[in-house]
Amino acid sequence: MIELYQKEECPYCAKVRQFLSDHCIDWISRSCPKSCRVQREKLLELGGKEQVPFLVDPERNVSMYESDDIIAYLKEHYVK
Repeated sequence: MIELYQKEECPYCAKVRQFLSDHCIDWISRSCPKSCRVQREKLLELGGKEQVPFLVDPERNVSMYESDDIIAYLKEHYVK
């Protein structure tokens, strides 16, 4: 299942969350507030930066940053 590393207050994360919701795509939220060192370390381990949003699609072995790139990827692979 798709995982989205994100922060609630981030407008770029909100954009991706809204797209996921609008297209009924199941996903797991990985909240990364500044106070949660564990999730932020995992984010660094997976992508090399503490930037959000960060999408992980384990089924396709894909991970990426940037909301527009994430949405384009989701459109290509998950929207019918």
